[in-house]
Amino acid sequence: MVKRSETALIARRGLMLVLSSPSGAGKTTLSRKLLDEDKDVMLSVSVTTRKIRPGEKDGRDYHFIDRKRFDVLIEKSELLEWAEVFDNYYGTPAKPVVDALAAGRDVLFDIDWQGTQQLSDKARNDLVTVFVLPPSIPELERRLHTRAQDDYETIHRRMAKAADEMSHWAEYDYVVINRDIAQAFDDIKAILSAERLKRERQPGLYDFVRGLQAKL
Repeated sequence: MVKRSETALIARRGLMLVLSSPSGAGKTTLSRKLLDEDKDVMLSVSVTTRKIRPGEKDGRDYHFIDRKRFDVLIEKSELLEWAEVFDNYYGTPAKPVVDALAAGRDVLFDIDWQGTQQLSDKARNDLVTVFVLPPSIPELERRLHTRAQDDYETIHRRMAKAADEMSHWAEYDYVVINRDIAQAFDDIKAILSAERLKRERQPGLYDFVRGLQAKL
């Protein structure tokens, strides 16, 4: 069996891993677990016009900016994708992602189907998309109430929007049903491992194989 250390020098292009779901289905929890466990994955920190929430930190969770600055980023084509969600705007700065992929790092996106479509239009070959579904609608509503981040009106709006969000599940490469967070996390790790091994994501394999052949 070839040890990881023996193949570590094979050049690999990074990938963009998208996790999408209705609010409350678990994508944020899964994202945080992946970032904690896998140091080869970095989070794409979005810009947003919404207000900062308790416990969030500017520059770590989001870059919190005003609408005027957001519009400038759009005009200068400095966003890979952007969308309006519940009267707030969210977008992905392009440069950090482009640099990370070239350096062989994977970039994790916690975005909705609109942003995913825009990424697909611009960089489909680098993209791996996963849609996370709740096990049931009552469980989705329970999770929204349990996390205590939104008032009743906002939760009602999120539930009303969930049907539209879930209608896009078939546009994704993979679907994970989050019945159990540990199992859902294992599923996402398996997806990431397989996608990293794709031949087209390992340009260094060409020289590696030539080196093997030269020793025959």
